[in-house]
Amino acid sequence: MIKPSKTVLVRLLSAVVTERSPAELFAMTAIRPEIAEAVGEDAPRAIVAQAMNLALLDDLLGRVPTARAYVEDLVAEGRQLVFDHGALRTVDLAGMGALPAGRAAIARVLEPLGYDMTAVYPLDRLGMTGRSYTHIDFPEDLPQFFVSELHPKRFSPAFQAAVARVTATSKDPLSAEDLRRLAELSARGALPVAEAAALLPKLLACFSRRHSTPCLADYETLRAESAEMAWIATEGNAFNHATDRVENLDEVVERQRTLKRPLKDKIEVSRSGRVKQTAFKADVVERDFLDAEGRLLHRDCPGSFFEFIERDVAPDAGRLDLGFDSGNAQGIFKMTAAA
Repeated sequence: MIKPSKTVLVRLLSAVVTERSPAELFAMTAIRPEIAEAVGEDAPRAIVAQAMNLALLDDLLGRVPTARAYVEDLVAEGRQLVFDHGALRTVDLAGMGALPAGRAAIARVLEPLGYDMTAVYPLDRLGMTGRSYTHIDFPEDLPQFFVSELHPKRFSPAFQAAVARVTATSKDPLSAEDLRRLAELSARGALPVAEAAALLPKLLACFSRRHSTPCLADYETLRAESAEMAWIATEGNAFNHATDRVENLDEVVERQRTLKRPLKDKIEVSRSGRVKQTAFKADVVERDFLDAEGRLLHRDCPGSFFEFIERDVAPDAGRLDLGFDSGNAQGIFKMTAAA
C-alpha cells in the first residue's frame, strides 16, 4: 500500500493548501486513482492540474461559508464531492498594468497543464463571452474551467474609463522563471516534483485579484451597468464559483432548501435538456475601497458562491455531456448580482 505522504499529489498539495490538510481534501473529493496514487520524482501535467484545482477549491471553501457547510455535510455522510468545474471572470482589455488581457492571463496557465479550449458561449445579455477548457487526458475526471471575458467596449465611455482606472495597477504574478517552467511542462508534459511545487503558488496567484484597492466611485459606476464587472473590481480573477456534479439535482435542491440555505429560485436547464444547474446565492464579504480623498472605506459586497450541476449522457458521444449552455450560465451569473 502506498503511503499518502509519498504520493506526488500529496507532496504538491503540501506546498500550497492552507485551509485543509491533503488528507482532508482526499477524503472530501473524488480523485482518479492513477492521479491520487502516483509516485516518483516527476509530476505529470494531470497531477499538477489536480493539485492546482484542489488548492483553488480549498481557497474557495475558506471564503464561502455556505459552500463549506455543504461540503462538511458530504464528509459527515461519507460522500465525496465530484468537482465538475470552476469558473472565473476576466476583462478583455489591453493595458491592464502588467497583466495580459482577458482570458490570455488564464489560458497561459491552463494550456501547459493539459487543458484545451473546447467551446465558446456568447453571454450577450451580460456583455461577455464564456469559454470552456477541458483536460485532454482526463476530461471527465479533472475539473473543467469556465473562463468568461467581459468586453468593456460594449458599455458606456464612463464605464470603460472606470474599468481602465480599476485595472491599471494589475501586476503579473508569473516571473520569467515561472514562464520557463510552464514552457517545459507544455513541451514534455511533466516537471520535476520540486519545480512543480515551486510553480504552484505562482499559478494559484493568477486566480486572485491582481489590481489594487478600487475607488468607491469607480465601483458604483461599474455596478450601475454591470454587476459582473463590479464583482471583478473587488474579486479579480478569483474562483467565482466551484461546482459539485451530482446524480439527482432535484434531491440536492430539496435537501438544501430543508436546511434553509440560500439557493437560486429555479433550476437552469440547457436547451438539450441534458445539463441542469443551480447554485447557492453568493455569500456577502466585506471589501475595502478608497474615497475621493484616498481614505479607506469598507462595504459589504457579493463574494463567491457554490454551484450544483447534473449531467446526462450525450447519446451521440456515449459519454457525459460536458458542455455548458449560454442561458444556464447567464442565469447562474445572477448569483453575484445582489449587493
